[in-house]
Amino acid sequence: MTGVTEATEVTGATGATVKCLVWDLDDTLWQGTLSEGDDVRVPEELRKVVVELDARGILQSVASKNDHEPAWARLEQLGLAEYFVLPQIGWGTKSASVRAIADRLNFAPGTVAFVDDRPAERAEVAFHLPEVRCYPAERAADLLDLPEFTPAHRTADSRRRREMYQAGFRRDAERAASTAPDTEFLRSLELVMRIDRAGAEDIARLEELTLRTSQMNATGVHYSDRRLRELRSDPGHEVLVASMADRFGPHGAVGVLLVERRAGSWHLKLLATSCRVVSYGAGTTILDWLIDQASRAGVHLTADFRATDRNRMMEIAYRFAGFEESDCGCTAAADRDSAAADVQFLHLVPGPRAGSPTVELVAADLAATG
Repeated sequence: MTGVTEATEVTGATGATVKCLVWDLDDTLWQGTLSEGDDVRVPEELRKVVVELDARGILQSVASKNDHEPAWARLEQLGLAEYFVLPQIGWGTKSASVRAIADRLNFAPGTVAFVDDRPAERAEVAFHLPEVRCYPAERAADLLDLPEFTPAHRTADSRRRREMYQAGFRRDAERAASTAPDTEFLRSLELVMRIDRAGAEDIARLEELTLRTSQMNATGVHYSDRRLRELRSDPGHEVLVASMADRFGPHGAVGVLLVERRAGSWHLKLLATSCRVVSYGAGTTILDWLIDQASRAGVHLTADFRATDRNRMMEIAYRFAGFEESDCGCTAAADRDSAAADVQFLHLVPGPRAGSPTVELVAADLAATG
């Protein structure tokens, strides 16, 4: 097969790595039409696409016009049901199905792709969700060769991303069913966060976080693998990784912090946390820990914030933690003046912070090294 290169074959945004591929079923993932009694089969080359995309950390789902029970039962018989999250199998529009998947995953439409054999279905999705990349079914076997389906690194977290999301859905379901106060439910999860200086093996995942995280990214700046390794080796910088786990299993690496040590102050150049752990207080736990560490070290905190079209939640987290646009003179005016015009330079005089009532924290001691 030829690669997906012709502009007439693919619609939607380009550039960003795909986070979720949504499959049609009839005459797309499998050969034949289930509702017409066909003995549908999945070609081996497409089975390999599903398995390999999963290994690359790209989530997959289904948007199919079928009765849910027989279609899902057939996916189970074919040994593929476990690879698909949030399947939308029914008789609604494909655009509504794709939108529901993206919304539930909290993914921007530009990071979602859709493959279908029918031009009319692809056109309907493209009309309502123009950022979603739409591919014809005859090109599905070639997707593995495309750059948007080829993350720069394959990490331990990417290989188990689907399982972590599925565990997250089970957490959400238990949370929705719980009648206890939310604080009590969070305690019942037995949440543990670790904040460590990044090891060499962590860097690929941290680069991935700077690329994949948009809502909880303080600047939207991508730090390359090479740049992160350089900063990790610089005694004037701290590159830190936050990970979480609970009784449902690991969340994996969920946060990256980049801190520059200065005379009398620490400068938080980047904080990015996974959207999956926002509701568990991850961002607040990280910020409170850093503020407490700065207080113990006797230094002030400054932080960069660049507003994007998706990171309003991070700005709220910074403001709620006490960061504000003020100048106490602890940082040279040149630092502020040299910042890009769209970067807000936030400041905080830290004081002691109590630990989280719902998250057990095991963390490095930055204050001890000055």
